[in-house]
Parts: sequence; structure tokens; C-alpha cells
Amino acid sequence: MKQSPSDLALFGGNPAFPEALHVGRPNIGDRERLLERINDLLDRRWLTNQGPYVEEFEQAIARHVGVDHCIAICNATIALEIAVRALEFTGEVIVPSFTFVATAHALQWQEITPVFCDVDRETHTIDPERVEELITPRTTGIIGVHLWGRTCDVERLDDIARAHGLRVLYDASHAFGCSHRGRPIGSFGSAEVFSFHATKFVNTFEGGAIVTNDGELADKIRLMRNFGFADYDHVIYIGTNGKMSEVAAAMGITSLESLDEFVAINHQNYLRYREVFDGLQGVRMLSYDETESCNFQYVVLEIDESEAGLTRDQLQALLWAERVMARRYFYPGCHRMEPYRTYFPNAGLQLRNTELLAERVLTLPTGTAVGHDDIATIAGIIRLAVSHSDHVRELLETRSVSTTP
Repeated sequence: MKQSPSDLALFGGNPAFPEALHVGRPNIGDRERLLERINDLLDRRWLTNQGPYVEEFEQAIARHVGVDHCIAICNATIALEIAVRALEFTGEVIVPSFTFVATAHALQWQEITPVFCDVDRETHTIDPERVEELITPRTTGIIGVHLWGRTCDVERLDDIARAHGLRVLYDASHAFGCSHRGRPIGSFGSAEVFSFHATKFVNTFEGGAIVTNDGELADKIRLMRNFGFADYDHVIYIGTNGKMSEVAAAMGITSLESLDEFVAINHQNYLRYREVFDGLQGVRMLSYDETESCNFQYVVLEIDESEAGLTRDQLQALLWAERVMARRYFYPGCHRMEPYRTYFPNAGLQLRNTELLAERVLTLPTGTAVGHDDIATIAGIIRLAVSHSDHVRELLETRSVSTTP
């Protein structure tokens, strides 16, 4: 039977979702095992300062990605800042604007100029051809971002870096558990940074890690993470407090024990979304190379207004009103946020693909909190909205539903 807009609870909240469905709703794992670990660390009264759970977590991460060193950090932003400083970046560092703002902030915080580079239209990752054009005598490094779990062109970036005497750091916040040409993400460049924030499929409540095969670099990072202490009361290097707590590491270990389950659920959801969106005009779903390891952590749509009849923001406003908390990524682009908007007012002229994607990309809920029936309902809302786009636009205007949530 043909549907009409009245078949949806438009702007009244969808009864199929008594609780809102959010992008990045946390995975918990085995609650009992987590509580056992928390009780154990409380009994030991060892809550931080490189306790046994942090050591176990670091070893597990290093084994999983096949690197020599993992240094657990309190969060991925601090991890980026420490890695940037340990690599002795100065002057200018080339970085994509189509990323979470922390990637740029990690540089600007240390008075290093982020030079924003455009991304490849199809992969959404930094464009190596544009990188080479942006190198100046002040350039000391490149930060590539593995977006959505899909890797940068690491071979080309590494070639460019070697040719110009630069070092490469990878922001792998989206890419834990993923691979490139069969090689796990984590061993590329001088170092890579993972995020284990609560929104990631493996989480430590709040946390991150730096992984590397460079022993000298790892030693420097360990010093920097702990105020520069080399011994009990002996400081030999400038540092900060970047330590991961024991309770965070306990959550991380518990998450790792359920990693295969989390990936399997994400994969099933991805396949279901792909099925229900197949052939939908104006809605393009980002695909993954299933010959590689992938965490399938993100369900990413590109909305083409000319075909869908709705802008990405209009569709998001409709979904939010129906308790589906879809997210714009990475809107509006780092170059349009402060202080960069003031520093580089014309940056957008050189970031054509970034500007395009920032207006089109929408991510949908997935993970253990989302089932196949939820996906069918979400897809039904989107399909109905596209097929009745004129009516939906009129409703958005007349009911004053914000298109900038």
C-alpha cells in the first residue's frame, strides 16, 4: 500500500522510538566483567599512575594492531597534542579541514599553523596531490585522518613526506580494527592516534592511545604523558598529565573482549542500511571495502538536494523531530570554525570538496542500540520524505522546525 506523509508521526515524535536513537550511543560489553574489574581496582586502591589494567590494555592494543608500542592516554585530543610535540612539529603542518576540530586544535594549541588541505571527493580523506602543492619551507609535517575507518592514501603521503623531509602522523580515531591492504591500521607513518571515546565502538569511557614502532619516540611520549618524570622524583623532560585511569582501562579491556560482537552487529546494520537505501534517489550511502578488516562504525549518507528534493539539513531536522538523532559530519569544516575562520577567511576557496561534503554528509545511528526494525523505520522516514519532499519542506516551514539542530 502506498504511503503518505500522514503515515509518519511528523514532528510529533515517532512512536517506534520511545527513546531517541543517537549516533554514537555507547556499547557497554559484559557489564558483570566490568564491575568485577572495577571492584578489583577499588580493592587494590590503585586508581591511576600506570596500574595493571592500563598495562594490560596497552599490551592488548599493541598486539591487536601489530605494533611494538602503545601508550594509553586520557583522551585522543591530548594524545594528538602529545604526539605533535613529540614529533617536534613547528611552523606549519598540513591537515584536512574535513575532520573533527580537535585535529586542528592539537596544532593551534601549540602555536603551530594548521594548513588546511582539501579531501578526495570519493574517499573523503586528505588529497595527496593537494598536499604536495601546500608544502612550503615552514612545513614540518603532515597529519592524515583515516575517515569513517577508510584509510588515507598512506603510500603516497609517505612518499611525499620522504621527498620533502617531513614526518607523518595519522589521526586514526575512526579506524581502530581496520586495515589497509591487509595491514592493520596503527603501524603507518611515525605514529598513529586512536580514540576510545564513549562514542567509539570500543571505548574506555573517555580515552585514547598513541601507537608506534619507533622505540625512541615511544619513550619520549611516555615521559611527556607523565609530566616528564623518569623516576619517582626525577623530571628530565617537559610534560603534561595525559595518563589513562585504571577504571578507563578496565572498560577498555572489557570492550576489547566484545570487539568481534560489536563489529558483527555494525556489519549487519551496515548491510541492512545498504539494502533499504538501494536505489533511493538523491541518497548515496558510503560503501566499505569488505576485503579489508573494518569496524563498520559509521553509516554515512550523502544527500544531493537536486535529486532528493531536500537539503541534508532539512532531512536531519525531520529525523530529529522523529527522535532519530542523525548527525552532520564534519560541519561546517574546521576552516569555518574559530579561530580559523578569522585567521583564514578565504580558505574555503581552496577546499571545494570539503565545502561540498560538509553540506551533504549525514550519519545515522548504528551499534548495539540499533536493531533491524529500527533501521527499517529510519529508512521508511527517509524514503517517505524524499518521495514527498515538497510536502515535507512545507511542513518544516509552517511548523517552524529548525533545520540547524
